[in-house]
Amino acid sequence: MPLIPMKPILDVAYKYKIAFGAFNVNSPTQAKAVIQVHEMFRTAAIIQIAEFAHGFMAGRKDYLNATLQEKIQGAKRMAEAVSKYAENVDIPVALHLDHGSDPEFIKACIDCGYTSVMIDGSKFPFEKNVEITADIVKYAHSKGVTVEGELGILGGREDHTGSKTSVYTDPNKVCEFFERTGIDCLAISYGTSHGPAKGRDVKIRKEIAIAASENMRYNGIQKVLVSHGSSTVPTYIVEDINALGGNLINVYGIPIQQILEVIPYGIGKINIGTDLRLSILRCVREFFCKFPEKKQSPTLAPIWDILSQQPELIDERVYLHPIVESIINGDTQDEDISQIMECMHRGIKEVVGQLVVQFGQVGYANKIKLLNKNHMAKVYAEQV
Repeated sequence: MPLIPMKPILDVAYKYKIAFGAFNVNSPTQAKAVIQVHEMFRTAAIIQIAEFAHGFMAGRKDYLNATLQEKIQGAKRMAEAVSKYAENVDIPVALHLDHGSDPEFIKACIDCGYTSVMIDGSKFPFEKNVEITADIVKYAHSKGVTVEGELGILGGREDHTGSKTSVYTDPNKVCEFFERTGIDCLAISYGTSHGPAKGRDVKIRKEIAIAASENMRYNGIQKVLVSHGSSTVPTYIVEDINALGGNLINVYGIPIQQILEVIPYGIGKINIGTDLRLSILRCVREFFCKFPEKKQSPTLAPIWDILSQQPELIDERVYLHPIVESIINGDTQDEDISQIMECMHRGIKEVVGQLVVQFGQVGYANKIKLLNKNHMAKVYAEQV
């Protein structure tokens, strides 16, 4: 079915007090694997791509330095590919821009087919954050596109996202932010963080989510909160990677039980990225261990060289860049590349399958209203 705005999915999360995982991917082939898992579990899929991942989708090696035009090129490629995958399944799929910071790029994503966007104005003072967020909401809602904002600053760094230190969200500002911006959901800072090094004894401040949710309930705001930086970093996967020649030190995630405890208190969207990176890496390293002759393959040798020289590396955009065009285009005519693609699919399906079950979203696909962007634009217009 066609891509839908994320808002109907969030409405179901709010109504049934469940959460939907939102999975960060860096290529169409990864998006396809995520969608296939959701189809198997009859649940809605939220595919999201961080702003600077679009530079990778444009084929740029130093994707963090991608130009606006290169990022727009990547967005067009991703929107076209994910739309095709969504057309071939019977579950709702939303395509979301994660951590958009450039208003021009955000609007370009809306224009090229994204059904949901995030405007991250968290680095600005409250009034400036409200101003830029409200501007994106006005543009997006006129086209039926969902908008996520952020209040508070998450610790950790991933791409150009995050900060060395956290600034917790003030629960007393949450309602004002919703009301003045018109956003559909709000990312809060409550102890989670970006990247794989979240701390050995991390403890999220669930009282922030509880207080924010109670304030929203009192003020009649029936929307959800979003948990960023929520990867669980499974110990068994990290141990496997290190046993296969990796060197991941001080890598810890958010205990899954802590995530599950906040879902009843308004957390309806949970962002996962690092877990996918780790599982893909484990599967790729396993492949080279099982088939050592592939280390000399003309196609795959450059990948192995990067992995062997950087045992601490996690990001597949770095070590898989030698086959970036095949990843972007989904070209599997080369048998070696096809096997690496299968490694990606296996790794993604393993962690995504576990999490959609734990988040409680299994079987909810048929409860979601299949509203297209034109219909949502009319809904938003009536609310003004």
